[in-house]
Amino acid sequence: MRARFPALEEGAAHFDGPGGSQVPDVVADAVAGTLRAAVSNRGVTTAAERRADGIVAEARQAMADLLAAVPSGIVFGRSMTQLTYDMARALAKQWGPGDEVVVTTLDHDANIRPWVHAAEARGVTVRRADFDDKSGELDVAAVAGLLTGRTRLVAVTAASNLLGTRPDIPAIAERAHAAGALVYVDGVHLTPHSLVDLGRLGADFYACSPYKFLGPHLGVLAADPALLETVRPDKLLPSSDAVPERFELGTLPYELLAGTTAAVDFLAGLVPGEGGRRERLTVSMAALERHEQALLRRLDAGLAEIAGVTLYGAAGRRRTPTTLFSLDRVTPAEAYRLLAERGVNAPASHFYALECSRRLGLGDTGAIRAGIAPYTDESDVDRLLRGVRELAG
Repeated sequence: MRARFPALEEGAAHFDGPGGSQVPDVVADAVAGTLRAAVSNRGVTTAAERRADGIVAEARQAMADLLAAVPSGIVFGRSMTQLTYDMARALAKQWGPGDEVVVTTLDHDANIRPWVHAAEARGVTVRRADFDDKSGELDVAAVAGLLTGRTRLVAVTAASNLLGTRPDIPAIAERAHAAGALVYVDGVHLTPHSLVDLGRLGADFYACSPYKFLGPHLGVLAADPALLETVRPDKLLPSSDAVPERFELGTLPYELLAGTTAAVDFLAGLVPGEGGRRERLTVSMAALERHEQALLRRLDAGLAEIAGVTLYGAAGRRRTPTTLFSLDRVTPAEAYRLLAERGVNAPASHFYALECSRRLGLGDTGAIRAGIAPYTDESDVDRLLRGVRELAG
């Protein structure tokens, strides 16, 4: 499977997947093939129009299969950040003074700042749920304790992009819905590592990024089409008012949509199987999770044995294959540089989870993050551990 990733031929061990994964050959081929073919604005008259329309429909279906959603509830945008800002502004039209929104300090800033800005514009109160800075866990009670009859929305991550922590989203959603609030879930860091089911999660809105799960740079928002019908975004007068098109500003990047479909198909084929794409994804993602969790255990155990290494949030019960750590005598930035010289890409930062980093006592500097991807193997983990031992010594 590693041979399907051209970038790996350069020789680096990639632990930078949480910031953007490498792509398999079929994704690159799908993007290039679309750019080489005749495409135009969507329609039914010319072959170019029909090709563009088919690419969009196929990508909506692929993402619906990946998330257990429906195609007419799939919205595409430039990024998760852009989609979240757009949705925050649109939803805030229904808010007013006295209303409240809940965010968490575990989240990436893309699921905090859009809601803070939208709330400020409407005179809405923002409440913050804190996670346990020792375990890295976000307790359901921390969110539930902030809910009132005026809570309009709860924004929470499905998995911390800094620590890998996976909050109990179904339980949080149940409490939020009982209070009459909507739930907006940042699924960017969960989607690459675990099978997603919107219905079981209880998410009203679920945002993710294909470039984190072997696809091109793009953002995706999934929701019930009936819910999307109740939201009125700002849009151009001539543009479609239909759902989901009313949320997609301008012409869609057809080549990136084709690459997204190819990425989902690649994930569905990690393990040979039969049945529809969702059935194959169920088998493949379970196998992927076993593979990645085994490597995570190897990595955590190895780091724990190295004197001078501090692990953050590693006690968490449920984590994506993500480890955050620092060294006593080497700054994160210097460790990043020295590991890169050894052919190991393990970047250091707060990775836009700024409030999370500050709560951990890491300030705006952050720490070193090692993320495991489908193409990671034991030799990659051992190279990282060897490099950290050398730096610690």
